[in-house]
Amino acid sequence: MDTDHAPIVGASWAILATVCFTCVDVIIKFLSGDYPLYQITFLRTLVAITMVILVFTPLSGGYHQLKTKNLKVQLFRGGFVVLANLLFFTGLAALPLAEAVAIFFVSPMLIAVFSVFFLRETVGPRRWAAIAVGLLGVLIVMRPGSEAFQIAALFPIGAAACYAMLHILTRRIGTSDSAVSLVLYTQVVMMVVSVFAGFGFGHGEFNTFDHPSAAFLLRAWVWPTLFDGLLLLILGITISIGGLAISVAYQRSDAAFIAPFEYIAMPLAVIGGIVVFAEFPDRIALAGITLILASGLVLIWREAVARRKDRLDGPQRL
Repeated sequence: MDTDHAPIVGASWAILATVCFTCVDVIIKFLSGDYPLYQITFLRTLVAITMVILVFTPLSGGYHQLKTKNLKVQLFRGGFVVLANLLFFTGLAALPLAEAVAIFFVSPMLIAVFSVFFLRETVGPRRWAAIAVGLLGVLIVMRPGSEAFQIAALFPIGAAACYAMLHILTRRIGTSDSAVSLVLYTQVVMMVVSVFAGFGFGHGEFNTFDHPSAAFLLRAWVWPTLFDGLLLLILGITISIGGLAISVAYQRSDAAFIAPFEYIAMPLAVIGGIVVFAEFPDRIALAGITLILASGLVLIWREAVARRKDRLDGPQRL
């Protein structure tokens, strides 16, 4: 590939992925009042695996790309994806779309913290300051101690922690395994977990809690209507395209260049919440969202500076 066009190509893939993931969030929140999470996960994963095997892999160069030299890491990575999805979408069932997405974007801060412990990287005072600002933004959105606080707001934080660990593992195998293999093994793990969850909760006998998040996890399997079945088909296609697109984006361009494009999800979530669910964030929520957005972008910028200085002068504290 022409290296002059690599950034443009990478940015295009990242934007496509972000739009896809926002559509996924909207569709799953729309369906969360009628269907259980394990059913939605099973059906959309079935479509996604079919797409990867029959469409993406042949177009990407052949089935040899599905081989992996890091099976254990792939499975652990898939496990973190499952946990991230479980926690995020369980919270999304009870929270406004924009607020759930904003809280989830604490993940860059957690990635920076985890990199200190798991990758022995150095985080300097400016990045610690950005992390503190981002956490303040999360607290403003969550509003602990007020009547507006919901326990479900903690779930996107757990999802962000799992997503951060996912990125840590991806750094270890992203250069040796193909994008389609990263997508496939993730979907296979999700399929297995959703099948077992379906056997455990499919009859609905555990659905005894009067809370939208609990009902989303524990309600009985429901045969979808024609319209909802079409949405589930679209969901599977969209998540497979998004998963492939974000993997390709990070393979084609530097992570520090790609990561800011993922923050397009925040304004898209605000728009989606208003248009589809009539959820209008108040001034307090918008203030917190702004702090989280600013913090994440500063962290990405400082990481880019750190990597550039590492190449030129050796490790720096930023």
